[in-house]
Amino acid sequence: MRWLFLLLLVLNLFYWGRGGAASQGLNEVLAQDPPREVTQGIQLVAESKVGAREPVGRPKKDECLFLAGVQSEEQGRQVMQRLLSLDIRSKVELIERVVAMEYWLYLPPLSSRQASLIQLKELQVKKIDSYVITQGDLVNGISLGVFSRSESAEAAIQRFRKAGYEPAMRELPRTRRDYGVEIAPESTWLFDEGLMEVLTRSFPRLQYQRKACGGGLAGTVRFE
Repeated sequence: MRWLFLLLLVLNLFYWGRGGAASQGLNEVLAQDPPREVTQGIQLVAESKVGAREPVGRPKKDECLFLAGVQSEEQGRQVMQRLLSLDIRSKVELIERVVAMEYWLYLPPLSSRQASLIQLKELQVKKIDSYVITQGDLVNGISLGVFSRSESAEAAIQRFRKAGYEPAMRELPRTRRDYGVEIAPESTWLFDEGLMEVLTRSFPRLQYQRKACGGGLAGTVRFE
């Protein structure tokens, strides 16, 4: 019995020693490589919204989106077909822009064609370029020329006055025709910045604006 007791005591001491060494080794490993937090890989949904397309925004009441910068009616129809393939209704519109102003000098109409021809001969004798106006509200008047700048027209008026004539001046707007595409009010919510970016790849001069629905582009008549 005595020997059995000593044997059990030795075995207990042996296993206790091995258990302490294993525990110390585990603590050393944990100290070198601490456990990672589980929440490190978690990302909030609000933080993951990267590259989301920005809508152009719903227009106000009686306000529509208008795509300007269309080069021709045919190009406008191409844009319209692209939009229609995305269930976006639209229509092509013609826009007239005033790109310059010209200044027409003339002598007021006389009572008859014969009187106008007599006055024309007088002007030609003085080497003043002119011709008889044969149509419009100034028929039988004498045209003295068209000037692209108001300063030049004013200077010419002074020269004609010195020659004994009192010319009148009329402003003539010079217009240019452009085209655009108006998006139907019920389809504006389908149009966003991403779609605009795609369209400008095919139509580089395209740009969107807001305007009164069916009322023509705001600022249609303007100088450029």
